Amino acid sequence: MHPLRRLAVFACPVLLLSAAACSTDTSRDDPKPPKAGPPSAPGGLALAKAVDQLKVARESRRGYTRDAFKLWVDADRNGCDARQEVLLAEAVKKPRKGTGCKLTGGRWKSYYDGKTVNGPSKLDIDHVVPLAEAWDSGASKWTAKRREAYANDLDAPRGLVAVSSGPNRAKGDKDPAEWLPPAKAAYCTYTGDWVSTKLRWNLTADTAERAALRKLAAGCPKTKVAFTPAP
Repeated sequence: MHPLRRLAVFACPVLLLSAAACSTDTSRDDPKPPKAGPPSAPGGLALAKAVDQLKVARESRRGYTRDAFKLWVDADRNGCDARQEVLLAEAVKKPRKGTGCKLTGGRWKSYYDGKTVNGPSKLDIDHVVPLAEAWDSGASKWTAKRREAYANDLDAPRGLVAVSSGPNRAKGDKDPAEWLPPAKAAYCTYTGDWVSTKLRWNLTADTAERAALRKLAAGCPKTKVAFTPAP
């Protein structure tokens, strides 16, 4: 299991942080990565201040295809791909791991709807900021290697989450102006996860999205956001 994903199991539910403690250097494969956004303050930013760090820009989905993002790679070559790593890290009861990292059994808590899920087949691994939304807000200008790094980012423990398939598929490519988790208790965590992911990858927000985020942040005064800019 990726070490930072293991750490996130203990840290995130308690602190409600959307954090990336460190990151794997992929810049050698991407000679001109986008300029990184500003790092967060020590201990994290208040959610409202983090929202204000987002750059506002119009979005465009022109040219988007899901195949532009290579999914579920085994970057550390330990036999488990990124999807399996997230499942292993977020399980509240560990699944059995068989040949080829095939997972069976286990139990998870889906924070989008607050439901307990038994068995990995009932779970989706959600990109908190969907691939299409990432494309719209900056990833269309990235290299294929950088898009792969985004799609399989295990160094930010809240950018990929294991959740019930129903809410994830209802969400689709929507941003927080268009969709929120069915469990209202998840709003602050979800908003923090969204903002930290966008800041980590220097992605923009459109005007409706930022307005929705500001409204959500006003109701989450205790939520802190910490992030490390992606390499």
